[in-house]
Amino acid sequence: MDRNELLNKVKEGMEKTIRSLQSDMQKIRTGRASTNLLDDVRVDQYGSMVPLNRVATVAAPEPRLVTVNPFDKGMLGGVEKAILTSGLGLTPNNDGKVIRIPIPPLSEERRKEIAKQVKKHGEEAKVAVRHHRQEGNTKSKAAKNDFGWSEDEIKRANDEIQKVTDVYTKKVDELCAAKEKEVLTM
Repeated sequence: MDRNELLNKVKEGMEKTIRSLQSDMQKIRTGRASTNLLDDVRVDQYGSMVPLNRVATVAAPEPRLVTVNPFDKGMLGGVEKAILTSGLGLTPNNDGKVIRIPIPPLSEERRKEIAKQVKKHGEEAKVAVRHHRQEGNTKSKAAKNDFGWSEDEIKRANDEIQKVTDVYTKKVDELCAAKEKEVLTM
């Protein structure tokens, strides 16, 4: 294993962390309608729990409205129940054809709670990034015995890993700051 290979593995792990954080951020409710809000909702379809998007079309036709149009109209009740019990705090309206979910504006107190949630996700992502750094440093030290690396090579690898860690930590901060601003200024 050479330094570039080690660095690529560390970057790959950190990139997965960033993608995971982005996915988490999309699911956080901001007061604006987003189809991503319903990504984790599961619906009982003939005895098995399936994602909502497999049984219905989810759309956001207006800034404060999400619509769910089941492929099978017999699923309307099950879809409505799944949304109600999802813990998202949304109240679906069923008109017999389509389920409409109005997205109410967030109170100032709720915005602050969501901002704290964003910070929590950011801290968890930073911990994951640092974990990847630690794994990389451990592997570089092991490379001394396994691949005959010199102390200078180990030091260079650890320095490069630290630079990559700084870049990804900054990305986490930027993502969280943007989401926090979006939540607090709606």
